[in-house]
Amino acid sequence: MSDNNLATEIVLPGVVDPAALLVRKRELPPPGPGQVLLDVEATGVSYAEQQMRLGRYYGQPAFPFVPGYDAVGTVAAVGPDISGGLVGRRFAIVTKVGAWASRMLVDAADLIPVPDGIDPAAAETVVVNGITAWQMLFRLARVRAGQTIVVLGANGGVGSTLVQLARHHGITVIGTASSRHHEVVRKLGAIPVDHHDPQMYRRIAELAPDGADAVFDHVGGDGLKRSWHLLNKRGTLISYGTAADKDGRGSPQATYVKLFARLWMWNGAPNGRSARFYNFWAGLRRKDEFRARLREDLTEVFTLLADGVITPQIAATMPLSRAAEALALAESRTVAGKIVLVRD
Repeated sequence: MSDNNLATEIVLPGVVDPAALLVRKRELPPPGPGQVLLDVEATGVSYAEQQMRLGRYYGQPAFPFVPGYDAVGTVAAVGPDISGGLVGRRFAIVTKVGAWASRMLVDAADLIPVPDGIDPAAAETVVVNGITAWQMLFRLARVRAGQTIVVLGANGGVGSTLVQLARHHGITVIGTASSRHHEVVRKLGAIPVDHHDPQMYRRIAELAPDGADAVFDHVGGDGLKRSWHLLNKRGTLISYGTAADKDGRGSPQATYVKLFARLWMWNGAPNGRSARFYNFWAGLRRKDEFRARLREDLTEVFTLLADGVITPQIAATMPLSRAAEALALAESRTVAGKIVLVRD
């Protein structure tokens, strides 16, 4: 095997405990037309991998596969039709799967430049999380300065980015988190509310007596209706996950069918409020437009990161070889921010 093309990969073999993740080495072919070889410097553990481990992700990949939703790395080699000027430059990429690896072959068209001076681990925290937060806040909910929003899970990867983006744009944020993370939430600029409090929704309503202009809910389940009732007459509910069903035993497809039906029904109500589901991959059929939108939105977020407006929320940094430990830590729900995997 050639060391230049040898990759270490973490494999999810099936519905197993995190400790059963496998480590394999394989030789990658040279990059083909339109491809580059990316040396991965940082990738992350997201909620998507937690769902995939249980076989409950919407659009679940077939086992076995290499997890990893996004990555930041340096181009090591290029295909025959790609400019050699890319070699040695740092880029981010969204992969959905495959990024828990030391190196990977990717399409050059999917690369998004990382500004000079940004640490790879810091950049990793805002790739999918940053795009998701930006698009939900400004493309779907279209929240403006002076308005009030509610962010469930304000201490998480997406939630903490949502809070920082909103506060920078003059938006008041009420954020839920367990009490041990309230100081983190306050430092981000949000008003914390204990998500273990049985009166959580009443407490939020007291803090926003005129109703919220938007609620960002990744939990779903029975609480989604209560999120809906937090809105004012022109508010928008953004649903972007089903964490309440993470350990469920029923069909994950049935969970989403129920969710979509509920959102559709609410949108039909003549009260001015709206309910939307955020799909990261919406518009993928128009691939050039999809890529351009991702590049535009992540470039905005990277600029704010470089300017110090966004502080990367890194819960832990661990070597790729300890991916099983990192996944277990993420699933413990005891940390604030994102767990980042870096090269060994």
